[in-house]
Amino acid sequence: MTQHLGHTGSAAPAGEQGRRPERTGWWRDAVIYQVYPRSFADADGDGMGDLAGVRSRLPYLADLGVDAVWLSPFYASPQADGGYDVTDYRAVDPRFGDLADAAALIKDAHALGLRVIVDVVPNHSSDRHAWFQQALEEGPGSPARARYHFRPGRGEDGQLPPNDWESVFGGPAWTRVKESDGAPGEWYLHLFAPEQPDFDWEHPAVHDEFRTVLRFWLDLGVDGFRIDVAHGLVKAPGLPDTGQTGQLRLLGNARLPFFDQDGVHEIYRDWRRVLEEYPGERIGVAEAWTPNSQRTALYVREDELHQAFNFHYLQTGWDAEALRAVVTESLEAMRPVDAPATWVLSNHDVVRHRTRLGGGLPRARAAALLMLALPGSAYVYQGEELGLPEVTELPDEARQDPSFFRDNGQDGLRDGCRVPLPWDRAGSSFGFGRGGSWLPQPEDWGEMSVAAQAGDPDSTLELYRKALRLRHEHPGLGAGESVEWLHAPEGVLAFRRGDFVCTANTGDGPAELQEIPGELILASGPYDGRGHLPADTTAWWSAAPGTGAATTDGTGAATGQAGA
Repeated sequence: MTQHLGHTGSAAPAGEQGRRPERTGWWRDAVIYQVYPRSFADADGDGMGDLAGVRSRLPYLADLGVDAVWLSPFYASPQADGGYDVTDYRAVDPRFGDLADAAALIKDAHALGLRVIVDVVPNHSSDRHAWFQQALEEGPGSPARARYHFRPGRGEDGQLPPNDWESVFGGPAWTRVKESDGAPGEWYLHLFAPEQPDFDWEHPAVHDEFRTVLRFWLDLGVDGFRIDVAHGLVKAPGLPDTGQTGQLRLLGNARLPFFDQDGVHEIYRDWRRVLEEYPGERIGVAEAWTPNSQRTALYVREDELHQAFNFHYLQTGWDAEALRAVVTESLEAMRPVDAPATWVLSNHDVVRHRTRLGGGLPRARAAALLMLALPGSAYVYQGEELGLPEVTELPDEARQDPSFFRDNGQDGLRDGCRVPLPWDRAGSSFGFGRGGSWLPQPEDWGEMSVAAQAGDPDSTLELYRKALRLRHEHPGLGAGESVEWLHAPEGVLAFRRGDFVCTANTGDGPAELQEIPGELILASGPYDGRGHLPADTTAWWSAAPGTGAATTDGTGAATGQAGA
């Protein structure tokens, strides 16, 4: 059956036919590139990436066209969980360099027009942090233990954990310590690995400590913070049982007594006041896993943080109806709090979207072009601009993800998205560094390298470069609160933003566009802008309002709601 792209199902309100008026808030339409420092570039040849390596590749990121760089943790750490177990929040781990390297990186990034966002990890520290070591030494009832969640066990002689909470990485969320006399003692809470004890945010010293940490890095020049486990800092009073069994999933949407408690919001109101002490619009970004978009929106009210990751979008498959629903819900949830929606396909914690979505590279390219067309801010994970797939055949002895080593843990595939990047066609680590790489790279990595793709107009790297340039130049792209949905064939997602139209075919076969939306300006795969839009293809069009498929049908339906 012939499929057609018809007229609109909803109309944009007056004043929304073009780009939003210029306003302060660089983050509202920023494209932010995530660097996982261990795997980006290795300057000293030890097989692990470092800050000097990142600094050397900043011109590449500026040329790519991103607006900011987000650095995953590079703080002093035993690396039990890839740096998310911190011993000193004001020091650079020697594996990555020193504070001078961090300052030089920030300075060079600013000179290239790039802003710098760094991770902050406030839910937990390393078990080797001075505070935790002091807590072990001073024993039950000490002031030092009050900065963490120490509790006596249940059952005879306290041999059972204090409650039924499970670690995200598998197994109980509690570990029992030996007291100074060698006897089994209290238990401490760790929602992640045992090497990551949770802070107790009821203690004023924890608040004081992180205010000073924020100011330390703001004084060094960072432009903002990505807040790890932003939803986890406050636990329900009394630490009640969940009554659930089975493995907790980080991506789950259940209401839990240790995630997304209302008390976290006062913390972020306090942090917002710290951010506003500094010039240049410094921002806070919440990694907040919440049950729905409405709960996510609470983190970005005007007196709290600036952005929150849209994990509901990341969890959505390659399906036009499902994508339309999550985009609509996301935009509607953010509008009352006047915050930008964010869009992300991949990061250091999930299977790369080329593999996760199925369909290979064509689908990954189409998904990227769709994401970059949506109103708000977008996040790009290192290597997705090269079309890298998940590395699924790592030998067990090479793996380092703590979830891989715990019974009933997650699938352990986080290592597969953290394999070091290929910069060159050849060499011991394809240009990552001089001394191999901390995770083995596939043999075909060189053909996906930056060197192999740069200058090739059909490459994924050049597709990203073109898309990011158009995103800056085209008046219908970037910031905004709404899309105007268009009637489309089954399996096709189509929307207008001013004089910009996006069509994405998520179906199994080509779809005929009855009316061409305008001038084709970019497509994710082979397509000349006429006739059938191939499967797993997204096309960008430039069209004057009121022409072609962008003609409204006069229904006046609310922007962002699904049309007929």
